[in-house]
Amino acid sequence: MRSLLEIKNIFSPSQIIHWKKASPVHPKNRGIPVPTSKIKEGGCNECKVCETECPTHSVKVISNDSIRFDYGACLQCGTCVTACSKDYIKNSGFLYVFSKNRDSLRVTYTNGEFTPEQEPADTPEVTAFKKLTHTNGFLYREVAAAGNNSVECELNASFNSVFDSEREGVRVVASPKHADAVVFSGPVSKGMEGPLETAWDVMAGPKALIACGTEAVSGGLFPKGVRPKEPDLFIGGDPPRPDVVLQAFRYLMGRFSFSFQEALHKYMQSEK
Repeated sequence: MRSLLEIKNIFSPSQIIHWKKASPVHPKNRGIPVPTSKIKEGGCNECKVCETECPTHSVKVISNDSIRFDYGACLQCGTCVTACSKDYIKNSGFLYVFSKNRDSLRVTYTNGEFTPEQEPADTPEVTAFKKLTHTNGFLYREVAAAGNNSVECELNASFNSVFDSEREGVRVVASPKHADAVVFSGPVSKGMEGPLETAWDVMAGPKALIACGTEAVSGGLFPKGVRPKEPDLFIGGDPPRPDVVLQAFRYLMGRFSFSFQEALHKYMQSEK
């Protein structure tokens, strides 16, 4: 049996995530790809190897000095970085790929820079959900809509003693009838379109639909299926880390002030 000291060390406060100090950049993770300053030297319109090698076609070379990334479709696999022999692209370690607006996850760089766009105002549904959950958190029903089960593994990990989802009042329930939100993973296959819609329909409002993982956001490697409605929150990554998921939940509840493009722009400026 473990001693009381060993148990105390397991749940030491130093091992618990402190959300106010958490950073969107993790040096040991690939994160999303971004252009380097070297792209100004020649451009890559004639090469386009990053575009052709990307498994989800999330990279588009527009011209010699312009390149577009759809970070909602990006797997953060690093294939485009490996394929680029000129070091025009690098892994950033930037992990906070989430937004309430799908278009905000699409960024066009010119000479390695971009001007961040302002996040659209919250929809009435998101505003009502934020008011409901800001103080006490929310309950969610997770729907595995034909994914690869990696998102479910990370969601399970979000309840361990380090990330401690329940500390934020975020818990899983067995029935959508008891839930405030539906969190779904996977591209939504034909066979899962009905169950996902049913889970959404039986919930009382105000409620939220959360796309968790690249497949849920864009389909990833597969065609994107039919969803009950446009999700209220998009969380990219294949899969997203537990701390990223929980920070995204805090963002939806209004506990974390965040703009994907502004945070990414701040990182790019710091790299100069």
